[in-house]
Amino acid sequence: MQTTTKRDLCEKIARKTDNTHMVVKKTIQMFLDEIIGELSQGNRIELRDFGVFEIRQRAARKARNPRTGEVAFVPSKNVVVFKVGKLMREKVGNSPQTQPPAQ
Repeated sequence: MQTTTKRDLCEKIARKTDNTHMVVKKTIQMFLDEIIGELSQGNRIELRDFGVFEIRQRAARKARNPRTGEVAFVPSKNVVVFKVGKLMREKVGNSPQTQPPAQ
């Protein structure tokens, strides 16, 4: 498996659209900033066939320090969850590269 970075995506899109790397980079960053802004306001983001981003509140809980065994209180917090859309699920789910290695 290989890691694709934002820079890699920018270069691919720049080549396909005949835009400069900087224009594509700014556009992608604006897109990501808008997603972050909407989520920070508590809004749900639905991108058809791609997936849905939403905020869920993780409940407060008691945790234990593994070294000392001391009980610690972990407060509730908001977390971002992502639910995969239909098209992505179909494409990624049928990809031979995502299958677990044979044992």
